[in-house]
Amino acid sequence: MATLLRTRVPALASAANLRCYAASRELLYRSFSKIYPSAAKAIEDIPAGSTVLFGGFGLCGVPEKLIDAIAEKPQIKDITAVSNNAGIDGVALGKLLNTRQIKRMVASYVGENQEFARQYLGGELEVEFVPQGTLVEKLRAGGAGIPAFYTATGYGTTIQHGGTPIKYSPEGYIEMESLPREVGVFDGRAYLKERSITGDFALVKAWKADELGNLVFRGAANNFNAPMATAGKITVVEAEEIVPVGSLEPNEIHIPGIHVHRIVQGGGYEKKIEKRTVTAEGGLESGLPASMQKRIRIIKRAAREFKDGMYANLGIGMPMLASNFITPGITVHLQSENGILGLGPFPRESEVDPDFINAGKETVTVQNGGSVFSSDTSFAMIRNSRLDLTILGGMEVSESGDLANWIIPGKMVKGMGGAMDLVSAANTKVVVTMDHCSKDGSPKILKQCTLPLTGLKCVNRIITDKCVFDVVPGKKLLLRELATGCTVDEIRKSTGCDFDVASDVSETY
Repeated sequence: MATLLRTRVPALASAANLRCYAASRELLYRSFSKIYPSAAKAIEDIPAGSTVLFGGFGLCGVPEKLIDAIAEKPQIKDITAVSNNAGIDGVALGKLLNTRQIKRMVASYVGENQEFARQYLGGELEVEFVPQGTLVEKLRAGGAGIPAFYTATGYGTTIQHGGTPIKYSPEGYIEMESLPREVGVFDGRAYLKERSITGDFALVKAWKADELGNLVFRGAANNFNAPMATAGKITVVEAEEIVPVGSLEPNEIHIPGIHVHRIVQGGGYEKKIEKRTVTAEGGLESGLPASMQKRIRIIKRAAREFKDGMYANLGIGMPMLASNFITPGITVHLQSENGILGLGPFPRESEVDPDFINAGKETVTVQNGGSVFSSDTSFAMIRNSRLDLTILGGMEVSESGDLANWIIPGKMVKGMGGAMDLVSAANTKVVVTMDHCSKDGSPKILKQCTLPLTGLKCVNRIITDKCVFDVVPGKKLLLRELATGCTVDEIRKSTGCDFDVASDVSETY
């Protein structure tokens, strides 16, 4: 690329010379324009086999016009796609799965994309699962020129030990699996060494871009877009609006133009919403699906964990619903790992905004005093134990507080999302909400977990439809509370490990 040389204006210059100088500078500026006439033109030179970073979270902030353009060019194939997830069936990255242009996904979450799961379990797609916070930090570090870093996330799990299937054979055998990580110990705590990620191309969606490539994101559409913009060797931006240089205030710019190489004007956005969620008429309980109606007492009991002034993160499902039962008169600051602090209630229909979603891809509002930011900033809060509490679901919990909640090998795969990062925060209380037993009646609280772990010795409290257990380090579980109608004998019969009983145990919810 040619170098733009500085030109010194003579101290004593005539008005005519100054006009000539300004005109020549304008001509030179235009010859280096980053604006491309179409999405197709901006991505046409992506070679087969490239590593491509795709911004967005769920369907929020996805560079859909650039993805559509790739889908129209079958020669752009064998892509290693780095993205938090792959959209939904036939939408966003789901299109490139349908056209078989992706060879490998590097992601934290499958979500509701059935084709993604089918291709992975059927041996048609390589998938490298990375915890969400680690994934975004790999990108942030890559964009900062840092080749590797250490994180506590994943220690004691298959992220450390290796063995997570990357590729299955058509017959269901494991053909390729993840490798072990190097472990380092700092101040007495074990951390995993993680390599950073850069892409041959980064495809990013912005709300506004000026002609120099300065970017502004809107709401929760910042997410992975900001760190990915810095981590691409060639960064291509799809902007909802391109504005003249000088239209953006310097202090509103999220990404400086130095990181951006190509800009495309988007348009005609439908902005699909993965989970359009609104405040139910008649209150929350009347609007709950049957599967949640029977769990309402778990949800209400979980809400009693909130204390005034607390910062908390709530997982998908039951944990998120607990925010609707916060005790009146107390303030709880709810954080969503896709980049919101100060979550409000679900919106009324008239308030629905596709740029404001939570980590469960549900539409949300933001409280007065709330803030939005990129996913790397969000996980910096999480790893640094800025949160007082995290509540999340579980498939299994062991008597020592190990948690499994992200995969049933060969059968069900959702991905770990941000759960591994949340439970690895050293000083954040971890509460798990779940049914006490599986559908077949087998216990979910066990001496040892049988499924791949999300975190090692990370759970502090378990709330089920039958009781509340506290995890006591080095001792048995402690039965603290009973659900109405449950007895200690019933808990013993439905629990897969021994436990102690608090002297004051009673029915409390």
